[in-house]
Amino acid sequence: MGKLSREDGRRMLHDAGLRATAPRVAVLRLLTDTDRPLSHAEVVERIGTDDWDAATLYRNLIKLDEAGLARVASRVGGVTRFEAKGADEPAHVHPHFACRDCGDVICLHDATLSIPKNDAWREALLDADLQVVGRCPGCRGKSKSRASKRAK
Repeated sequence: MGKLSREDGRRMLHDAGLRATAPRVAVLRLLTDTDRPLSHAEVVERIGTDDWDAATLYRNLIKLDEAGLARVASRVGGVTRFEAKGADEPAHVHPHFACRDCGDVICLHDATLSIPKNDAWREALLDADLQVVGRCPGCRGKSKSRASKRAK
């Protein structure tokens, strides 16, 4: 989505019917400025707990999801990851890749899904999450380099 100013964050929150509290603006800005879905732990790590505790940051992730400003992008491995969702953003119809080794979740924007013409299935798929679970290129590369070192 790109960089979001504090003022734009406040406006988005107000437009969604939420109070523009400082932690809520901070979480929204972080999700908007990040190019991949983040877990609660990653949000806490990036924002820190000097000003707000982890529970406050979690409650704000939930509120942003409920208000339609964020969405749950992945629940792989028992970890929920959130990403920003713009008010005018079209339906989210790209899959996510979740690495079973490092836990990273990456949006596969270039991957396309064929949406059926049948209205009932079309609506169902627009509400669905598609996740591909495997080993990311970085983890695959690490295991290959370790294997080649052992072979020497």
